[in-house]
Amino acid sequence: MPILNRAAELQAEVAEWRRHLHSRPELLFDVHETAAFVEEKLKTFGCDEVVTGIGRTGVVALIKGRDRGSGRVIGLRADMDALPIKETTGKPWSSTVDGKMHACGHDGHTAMLLGAAKYLSETRNFDGTVAVIFQPAEEGGGGGDEMVKDGMMERFEIDEVFGMHNMPGLPAGEFATRTGAIMAATDEFTITVRGRGGHAAMPYQTVDPITIAAQVVSGLQLIASRNANPLESIVVSVTKFNAGSAYNVIPEEAELAGTVRTLNADLRAMAEQRIDQIVHNIADAHNAEATVKYKRGYPVTYNHADQTDFSVGVAGEIAGSEKVNATATPTMGGEDFSFMLEARPGSFIFIGNGDTAALHHPDFDFNDEIIPYGISYWVKLAETALTKN
Repeated sequence: MPILNRAAELQAEVAEWRRHLHSRPELLFDVHETAAFVEEKLKTFGCDEVVTGIGRTGVVALIKGRDRGSGRVIGLRADMDALPIKETTGKPWSSTVDGKMHACGHDGHTAMLLGAAKYLSETRNFDGTVAVIFQPAEEGGGGGDEMVKDGMMERFEIDEVFGMHNMPGLPAGEFATRTGAIMAATDEFTITVRGRGGHAAMPYQTVDPITIAAQVVSGLQLIASRNANPLESIVVSVTKFNAGSAYNVIPEEAELAGTVRTLNADLRAMAEQRIDQIVHNIADAHNAEATVKYKRGYPVTYNHADQTDFSVGVAGEIAGSEKVNATATPTMGGEDFSFMLEARPGSFIFIGNGDTAALHHPDFDFNDEIIPYGISYWVKLAETALTKN
């Protein structure tokens, strides 16, 4: 089955929605205008129930099928928030909000799910209920976690949940996923090294936090190269190093910060423990003091086997089985759909965005040509999962 004719017919209208959202980006939970746009469309479509304020600013709508004997509810999720990046695309629909842009394609995700909601509301060719989920604050705010904690799964009696994200570099309209870990856990650390400041001409009278912190940076690289199995994936990146304010003064302290990315719980725990050990042992060796603040972020995005096999079959019907990679290499990026997958069985899939700028790049723009593929995937997934026995 190729893309749905109705999905192709909807492309221009959905692209218009997408470009409107692109021009009005909002960050984290502050997606009030976007949520209002989504709410208005869902009510216009005739969804049976539209609920706002889930997980602070999330929106959930229920679309009931012609038959409801199965009692099953399938959740389909899109994210709504943008990024604090200044756009450089020069497109007519470029961001009108300085310093904010849709650099990850959440405008496209929202628009495609709205297109699917419109189609499903028109046809209702399924047995059960579809819950369309529009989530705030994916970009570091944990909006998925907030929606789960707000009782979304229980309130709407969701049985399974599915997510989709565009992927630059993957040919337009192709799909990629895998069973198990598909995206990494994302943790953050802040390290402060305190020494004894003094004159740069007399470093022997000081305890130099900069040279000590530099050794910490080197030491942290040994976690991946000497503490982890080389067949397992871990990334430890120091992304901030702040110290000093003058050429001739050795400062009192230096601060480091960075991120840890892992694909399993044991490696995640090991990295947290080793960071603490390395920092304190190096500091002790040089008569300095150190503190480590470690913050666990999004968990591993873990695809459940049955739901992933199912999604691969659906994607194959849309794009052709030869254009679906069911054993994709995991990415070390993070995704807070992981919280929903911890709460309910489900699967996360990538849809190709074609040869575009990378995600989180100021020149990125969602590829409107893939809209019919995304709508068709959502519709086919819902109708197949809720087929009347």
